[in-house]
Amino acid sequence: MDLAHSHALGQRVLRQRNLLAVLAAVFGALSLLLLTVAGTRDREVVLQPLLTSPVTISSSGVSKDYLEMITRDVAVLTLNRSPQNLDYWMSAVLAITHPRAQGELKAELLKIVDEQRGSSIVQVFTLRSMRVDTTALISEVTGELITIVGNKVVSREVRTFRYSWEYTGLSLKLIGFGMVVADTRNKDS
Repeated sequence: MDLAHSHALGQRVLRQRNLLAVLAAVFGALSLLLLTVAGTRDREVVLQPLLTSPVTISSSGVSKDYLEMITRDVAVLTLNRSPQNLDYWMSAVLAITHPRAQGELKAELLKIVDEQRGSSIVQVFTLRSMRVDTTALISEVTGELITIVGNKVVSREVRTFRYSWEYTGLSLKLIGFGMVVADTRNKDS
């Protein structure tokens, strides 16, 4: 009886060993197949022009480099306009605006579009400096704002513009922008 029991136990152990060997071979073959597919597969990397460092997105907040790059591009978009690009200008600004700020911002943009449509007024901004605050999500750009009417430059002024942002989830959206007006009041009074 002990011999029959021992033989049955041995057979069961052999079946388990053979099953484990088959599973190990299947997993090994599957691993080799996956490595081959991963090694020969095309890779895609999104490249953005003029990046000086790798950019990552984190739920913990916006990095200084990312906020600077976004501010630079948005300043060029918002502050350079002509009668020929007004429709594109307005739709592009609204596309990067946070949904809760779109109504108010669209009303302001429509005023500018109505003023400038049909005119020969062109506005050009040349960026000189930038300051960003990743905690308050505010960025400021300073540069020369040039206004051209027809072929004549009618004004050249150094101006500062402030951009306010909102970071929700992993999305940075514009909630407002405008020119910073210097405080001309006497601080002693």
